[in-house]
Amino acid sequence: QVSLVESGGGLVQAGGSLRLSCAISGRTASIYVMGWFRQAPGKEREFVAACSRSGGSTDYTDSMKGRFTISRDNAKNTVYLQMDSLKPEDTAVYYCAARNTANVFFMRSNGPDYWGQGTQVTVSS
Repeated sequence: QVSLVESGGGLVQAGGSLRLSCAISGRTASIYVMGWFRQAPGKEREFVAACSRSGGSTDYTDSMKGRFTISRDNAKNTVYLQMDSLKPEDTAVYYCAARNTANVFFMRSNGPDYWGQGTQVTVSS
């Protein structure tokens, strides 16, 4: 079993930055593709980004490419989402996710095996 715990959410003004963290416990972090999804009020949960086991390959939703950066530190069993140039439409609950696969793109296409509990990000205009 894998446990994912997010932190780092909060309230930020438009144009600002936040860094989300996800601590992984229960299994060695390096065996999983890690990712982030988000869900805004009244909308479906959507894919944000994914990172391969080594961190060498990434996948992003086009609208977030260039503003968001996913990274991981396997020694710390932690994955990060650096969010810059935030917009009010980025307001959502952000979920950490893990999938036991070697293909980073499977996170977007097939979804995760494990979810975190989510952390709220609110961007004010």
